[in-house]
Amino acid sequence: MRELVHGTCVALGPRAALLRGESGSGKSDLALRFLALPGEGDLRPRLVADDQVCIDVEDGQAFASAPETLAGLIEVRGLGIAEMPFVAAAPLVLVCDLGPSDTVPRMPPDPWDRMLLAGVAIAALRLSAFETSAPLKLRMALLQAPEQ
Repeated sequence: MRELVHGTCVALGPRAALLRGESGSGKSDLALRFLALPGEGDLRPRLVADDQVCIDVEDGQAFASAPETLAGLIEVRGLGIAEMPFVAAAPLVLVCDLGPSDTVPRMPPDPWDRMLLAGVAIAALRLSAFETSAPLKLRMALLQAPEQ
């Protein structure tokens, strides 16, 4: 099963997060700041897709990738479309819905909420993209997200 979703997807090593939100909510901006974080060993931040993300399922695992025409491209507001190193596909372990700070709970529920994408339940949480700490929170969330 394949599903095409509006959003931006980044990976930290073998774990990818889908960033979702309305236009102007900070998806590409958060991705750009996340990609600027230093990598540690195999845990390097990488772009998967910007604007549109393909979700495919193989053996019950969701994988994210970019449509061929958008692979390696990211929108940098004010500068236009930029080329970036990217990963062709990565296991999707987290969905981050972006919104204002006052909509982000202080603690995630236990167990974490789940979002159904392409028939697979994926861990989900809310983040505020424009907080200074947002790229670090995204990194931490990717490392802590429960497996499917």
